[in-house]
Order: sequence, then C-alpha cells, then structure tokens
Amino acid sequence: MAEMLKYPILLVHGMGFRDNKYVGYWGRIPEALQKMGCKIYFGTQDSNADIETNGRHLAERINQIIQETGAERVNIIAHSKGGLDSRYAISSLNMGEKIASLTTISTPHHGSKTIDKLMRLPHWLIKFVCFFVDCWFRLLGDKKPNTYKVLCAFTTDAAKDFNIQNPNCANVLYQSYAFVMKKPSSDVFMWLPYLVVRSIEGENDGLLAPASVEWGIFKGIYRGVGNRGISHCDEIDMRRKPLSKKIGNGVSDIVDVYREIVLGLTANGL
Repeated sequence: MAEMLKYPILLVHGMGFRDNKYVGYWGRIPEALQKMGCKIYFGTQDSNADIETNGRHLAERINQIIQETGAERVNIIAHSKGGLDSRYAISSLNMGEKIASLTTISTPHHGSKTIDKLMRLPHWLIKFVCFFVDCWFRLLGDKKPNTYKVLCAFTTDAAKDFNIQNPNCANVLYQSYAFVMKKPSSDVFMWLPYLVVRSIEGENDGLLAPASVEWGIFKGIYRGVGNRGISHCDEIDMRRKPLSKKIGNGVSDIVDVYREIVLGLTANGL
C-alpha cells in the first residue's frame, strides 16, 4: 500500500527551472503522490548552479527534512541534473546514511556525446552565451548560477571522473528511468535538440539518450502511447495534462510513472 511509504520524498528538480510557489516544476505529480499518502518536499536548489553548490544545498535540505519530520532517511526522486546534485550530496558530502533511495529520471550519469561536440565550439563563444544565461537566472532567483561549469560537467570525460569520485553508497537503493520521443513533433519545444541528439546518439527524449541515463537498477525505456513519445519536458508534467487520451502499450499519463515509483519503493520497505 502506498500510504505505508516509510520515508518522505524529496523531489529534486533539474536545470533551467526551479521550484516556485506559484508555478511548480513538477506539475500534477506532487499532488498525486500526496493523495497516495506520501510526504512531499522540494529541493529548492538553484537552477543553474554547479553540482557542488547544489549538492551542498541539498545536504542542508535533507537535514532540515529529517529534523522536521523525525524520519531517519528520505527517498529522493530527481530529474535530469538533479540526479547528479543528489549523488554528490550522497557520496561526496557523506549523506548516504540519511538516504533510503535515489530514483533518477533522465539524469546524464554518463554525460552526453552531443555536449562533447558542442564543447568543440570556440570557448569564448560558449562562455559569452553562458554569461547571459547566468544573468537571466540571477534575475529569476539563482544565487550562484554557473552554466559554463555545468555544461563542462555534462561531457562524457567529466562524467567518468564524477562517477569515480562519487561511487554508489551501499545502503542506498539506486534506480533510473529513461524516456524517448517518437518524432520531432512529439514536443514543439524539443524538436530541434531532439534532431541534433538523434543524429549523434540515436533515440532520445529531446536532450538525452537512454545509454546516458542508466544507473543502478535500470527500469527501462518508457515510451508514450501511440506516436506521442515522452520528452524531457513531459517527464515532469510541464503541460499539466495526460500525454494522450489513448490507453494501450505505453505511458498515457506521466503521473502514472511516479505512482509506479512510489509503489516500488513501498514494496522495498522504503
């Protein structure tokens, strides 16, 4: 039973957006999980700060949640870069004893071959663009945005180093999920990056290929019902509605995937 979930859930957002009081990152997902009896908390870290900065923030957040709830540990569900921020907090900041599980949704654990190619552009150009991105996110509330450092962390070489420096903690359950779009028209916001990544790495969710996101127990590649597909934006319910009215072989509502995650954690006594 989902209401018997032992530990609270910490939802950790990814890059480019942040938890907001009025426009949440996670759409209908928190409310759906609360209806299952889950206690839900949010990471509240910066959108575009580097992994180390956000990892320190998450470590403080975890301690706050444990103090507030009296729970011994928390379950983390993290999207995209949020999974790397969480792994840093667990392994490099010794938070493993306070984490029951880490479920990652399209987190670039192995980096991106597409980013490898992007970083071959003149560094002055990349840094110039990143400077203006940082200025924008400061206006939106980030305290320490560092988009250039984040992009560097997404290269495959940087990912290898990160994985060596942040091995899995033995007492934490690690599991990961991958999603893919079926065609460019699956998401009007992701059609261009989808085509770029597809030309380099094959099928993807508009940003990441499945091979990049496998970590721990890999739960597989999730696809939408029919021809819709599931994009990087769909994964966190950006549109606040089901992906499709159709019912069949595939996901018709992303919220169902999160319900499945909670049921799995409950079955593991977490």
